[in-house]
Amino acid sequence: MNDKNSLSHTTYRCKYHVVILPKYRRMIIYNKLRADIGQILRQLIERKPDCELLEAEACPDHIHMLIEIAPKYSVAEFMGYLKSKSTLMIFERHANMKYKFGNRKFWARGYFVDTVGKNEKAIREYIQNQLAEDKLYDQMSMKEFVDPFTGEPVK
Repeated sequence: MNDKNSLSHTTYRCKYHVVILPKYRRMIIYNKLRADIGQILRQLIERKPDCELLEAEACPDHIHMLIEIAPKYSVAEFMGYLKSKSTLMIFERHANMKYKFGNRKFWARGYFVDTVGKNEKAIREYIQNQLAEDKLYDQMSMKEFVDPFTGEPVK
């Protein structure tokens, strides 16, 4: 199996495990938009030449992705593109959130990135099983009792 790609003078295999999360991990907002956010991220990655989304899982409060990025893009440059464009698209599609939540900031400031190397199969399995692992370790019980934006009790 040949899993290497090439540009005009470069042969590469640059795969990264990336985790991004919405600002303040507001599950109330994020859960409603989860499918739409996944579609937006997939669309943005497909627009970038020489980049590919290999695996992804949208958990209730964060997203795991296995991405192949060509060496002509830095990881920071690519993540800046992905997070900024997706924020604009999310607020464009869901205009009612624009001023209510986070002053047009959807994603948290940072992100987690790790190189995959020869462990691609293990990383794919980890991403696929992430939701089950979260349930197992009871990380999904982070419930907000008061809406931080309105001060009203959450039902």
